[in-house]
Amino acid sequence: MKTALLLIDIQESFRHRPYWDETELPAFLARTNALIDGARSRGLPIVRILHSDGPEQADNAFALASGLVRPLQGLADYAPAAEFIKHRHSALVGTGLAVWLHQQGIQRLIIAGIRTEQCCETTTRHASDEGWEVDYVTEATLTFAMRHADGELLSPAALKLRTETVLQDRFAEICSVERALARAGGDTGVHVRN
Repeated sequence: MKTALLLIDIQESFRHRPYWDETELPAFLARTNALIDGARSRGLPIVRILHSDGPEQADNAFALASGLVRPLQGLADYAPAAEFIKHRHSALVGTGLAVWLHQQGIQRLIIAGIRTEQCCETTTRHASDEGWEVDYVTEATLTFAMRHADGELLSPAALKLRTETVLQDRFAEICSVERALARAGGDTGVHVRN
């Protein structure tokens, strides 16, 4: 089954948000870079998706004019098979990504990026509903603590657990880096099945 790795919103813009926290960053970068290295070694296409929204002015970290809508420092360098700029939570809305994936014959997606419960989860649900199989690699996603309306603070670990719970067996297979890569196989015609 032909597989592509989607790297969603792994960009410098986030460093300029008040909720930015580097506590989880080293582990996220290590696992994401392992995923990139594994995808490259298997000949899997890697798709870079960046997010831009809000006023198009230099003081908006998510505006192209800011110069921050670019890969996050510390992310492994790679040549993307395709690159898309999105303006919505799902990478499949208004970007041309779906057309590109169909043209490439992609049937399975490996999803990783920033934020776990937001753009990564939304893209996963959307992709599943559109018929792609999705391997969701939580350890290669990053998110930040959020406060519930009742005042309770949800940690990144709690948000990741919640995301895994709602995606598993409905929208995606929750995978480690190694499992997602094994399931993808490579362009050699050998594909590993569960």
